[in-house]
Amino acid sequence: MKITSISRKLLTRVLSLYFILTVSVTGIQIIAEYLNTKSHINSELLTLKKTISGSLTRAVWELNTQQAVDISEGLIAIPLIQGITVTDENGDIITQLGEVLTLPAQASQEHQAISSLSEGLFGSSFPLIFQFSGRTTTVGTVTLLSSNDVIFSRIEVGIYFLIGNAIVKTAFLVFLFSLAFTKLLTDPLKDLTNQMKQLDLHDPEASKFHSMNNERNELDVLEEAYNNLIDELVEFKDKLALSQRETNLANDKLDEQNLLLEQEVAKKTSTLSRTLLKMEVQQKKMLVQQHQLEGENNRRRKTESTLITTNKELKNSIIELSKAQDRLLEAEKMSSLGQLSAEVSHEINTPIGISITSISYLADIITKLQQDISAQKLSKRMIDSFIANAQQSIALLSNNLQRAAELITSFKQVAVDQTNDKVRLINIAKYIDEIIQSIHPKLKKTNHCIKINCDPYIEIYTHPGAIAQIIINLIINSIIHGFYNINRGVMSIDVSIDQQRLVILYKDNGVGVSKEELDKLFDPFYTTQIDKGGTGLGTHIIKNLVIDTLNGSIDAYSESGKGLSYRMTLPDMRYS
Repeated sequence: MKITSISRKLLTRVLSLYFILTVSVTGIQIIAEYLNTKSHINSELLTLKKTISGSLTRAVWELNTQQAVDISEGLIAIPLIQGITVTDENGDIITQLGEVLTLPAQASQEHQAISSLSEGLFGSSFPLIFQFSGRTTTVGTVTLLSSNDVIFSRIEVGIYFLIGNAIVKTAFLVFLFSLAFTKLLTDPLKDLTNQMKQLDLHDPEASKFHSMNNERNELDVLEEAYNNLIDELVEFKDKLALSQRETNLANDKLDEQNLLLEQEVAKKTSTLSRTLLKMEVQQKKMLVQQHQLEGENNRRRKTESTLITTNKELKNSIIELSKAQDRLLEAEKMSSLGQLSAEVSHEINTPIGISITSISYLADIITKLQQDISAQKLSKRMIDSFIANAQQSIALLSNNLQRAAELITSFKQVAVDQTNDKVRLINIAKYIDEIIQSIHPKLKKTNHCIKINCDPYIEIYTHPGAIAQIIINLIINSIIHGFYNINRGVMSIDVSIDQQRLVILYKDNGVGVSKEELDKLFDPFYTTQIDKGGTGLGTHIIKNLVIDTLNGSIDAYSESGKGLSYRMTLPDMRYS
């Protein structure tokens, strides 16, 4: 058996504890130095923010992209800055240099500290606020990034000093402890071991310890205990000799008794042998039955384990299927908003383009007027011509900008409501007009028309986003499915109050659906145009919005070739 040195084991434990304590303290000092340096760098980033905020804000406000790029390049040249991103008020990137850290969209007017442990980046993002005529406007954001490499470059010397200091102290302590353990424990124990190996059992008295150490310690106690053990051994040898003589006499008597016992045992053994034979036969039968029971239990355990595993897999599949269906429903709800956004953007291009042309023409005639004034060629006819052309340009500019503003206002209200689930008071007639106005770019591509019959004074508290989603989905379904191969379709929306409940009746004169299709109309993923990109979720979303969001009811009526109509009954929250 391998001998383990007590001194070495004790030394190892003491030094291990000291090493762990040293590593922990050094690590805490390094972390503290890291956090302190990181705080200083963040302070320097805030100072840079105050320095560049004014010039960069003016550059973004004046759409001076080159100046913004020059400022960014000057900042990225600073070793402290590892990355810079400048965006406008819409979140579009104007310039982006160095490291990039993806941030969640957040409309904030305050400084925002950012950090990413996985990418080793940190910094801050702050808005660019432009003051004009006593008003403040956020024109964009600036994100300044630094990295852990910058921190480590600043604290590198300090880290080496801390680690070197810890290594020197540890090495010196190992040397002192090794020297002390060798002198006070290892060498004395070797002396005691050598004396113990010289023990003579025939003459124990000659094997006693004779220590020359004048100190009183644990080793002296061990020597005294060993010497006492030698004394007891001598006394025990004398007693053992006496006991051995007495044992020999007792053995003679035992031999006589053993003869008698052997005869009695022989009789008992024959009886026990017959009994054991019977018990062995019964034991074999019981073992066979036990093996059969164990096999049956194993089969049942395997069957139970298979059933439990299958049940868990089915539950997980159902949960994943439910999550996928919810995500698909949310994506389908937002798809119509995305289509409307594209249509509205295209529609706005026309009045904006005309407005830009009018402004350019107005700038040209003003320049021409200034040149005539400078050349002293100005006449009444030129002034009259300038006024007429300017009035015409201003009228054209005003009309087109008003048209674009109305279109943006309608779409903005509808889009905000669809992404906001808050309840508010709305005028039904005006809100339906805003919905129709927001999808006007899609309607203008067809020859279909919408008729609205609604009391202009009906106002209720409800979820306007759900109302907008329902109306838009109904109109789009009529255009895509109801008016298939129909050039001029008519959709009608009748709104009324019946027994303190809002009733919306929607009809179209399209192709309608058969009774079999009407029974599956609200089922998810059921569509008659799956080969043309239909998802079968439009009417399912309408039903969920009416029942779950608005706490109402919906019914559909149709005959093939006679159009399709929906009757929706919604609670008026003024009476709830």
